[in-house]
Amino acid sequence: MNRKKTLAAALAALPVLAYAGMCGWMYAKQRDLLYLPQDTRADVKQTDFGIARNGVMLNGWLVNIGQPGAVVYFGGNAERIEDRRQQFGRWFPHSSIYLVPYRGYGASEGTPTEADILEDALYVFDQVQARQPGARIVVIGRSLGSAVASYVASKRPVAKLVLVTPFDSMANVAQSHYPWLPVRWLLQDRYDEAAYLAKYNGPLLVVRAGRDDVVPPASTDRLLAALPKPPQVLDLPHADHSSVANDPAYAKAISNFVSSP
Repeated sequence: MNRKKTLAAALAALPVLAYAGMCGWMYAKQRDLLYLPQDTRADVKQTDFGIARNGVMLNGWLVNIGQPGAVVYFGGNAERIEDRRQQFGRWFPHSSIYLVPYRGYGASEGTPTEADILEDALYVFDQVQARQPGARIVVIGRSLGSAVASYVASKRPVAKLVLVTPFDSMANVAQSHYPWLPVRWLLQDRYDEAAYLAKYNGPLLVVRAGRDDVVPPASTDRLLAALPKPPQVLDLPHADHSSVANDPAYAKAISNFVSSP
C-alpha cells in the first residue's frame, strides 16, 4: 500500500515539477527570447558613425549631416534601422539623423540588457548634444525603442518625443504572450515605459496600429491613461505591428510633428 501511495504522490507531482522546470528554463533563456538581434547583423565597414562606451563600440549611421536640427531614432527589436536612412532623409530634411543600433545589434558590439541599452541611449543623446550644441533634439522610438526613447525623455531635455507602437511595460506585454507563466515574476528586463513617462510633459506623438499582433491594444491604452497630459495620437486601424511605417499617414504625421515649431 505504501508503494502505491508513493507512486501516486510521485505521479501527482510530475505536472508541478514540469511546470517549475519550464519556469526555470524561461528564466534562464529569457534574454534569448526577448532580444532578436540575429536578423539585424551588419558589417562595421558599412557604418559611418561610432560611439564608444565602457569598452563597447556602438556603430551606426548618420543621415543629413550638418543640418541644424537633430533626430535620434531607437528602432524595433528586429529592425534593420539602416533601412530607414532614405525615408528619414526625406521626412526630416532639416535634421541630422542618428541611427545607432543597440549593443549586440547591427554592427554594435556587446550583449543586450535593459540596463546597458538604457545607459547607452543616454550616452548617444549626450554625444549628439556635444556634436550639435543648442540643437533641438527629437527622439523617436519604435516598439522596444519606444521604451528606450521614453527613458531618454525622462532623463534628458528632449525637444519632442515620438512613440510608435508603444506599451506600458514589457512585463505586461510578455505576460499577454505567455499567460500560463508567471512572467511578471520572472522577467528581468522590464522596460517600464509608463513609469519613465510619469513626469514627461513635452510634446508627444503616439502612433498605434489597429491590428498590432505584438503589443496588445490594452497595453497601449494603459500607457496613454498613465501620461501626465494627453498626447497627439495617430491611430492606423489597418496597420499591424510590422507594417505601421508603410501607411502614408505615418510619414506625414511624423514629418509634420518633427518640423513644426
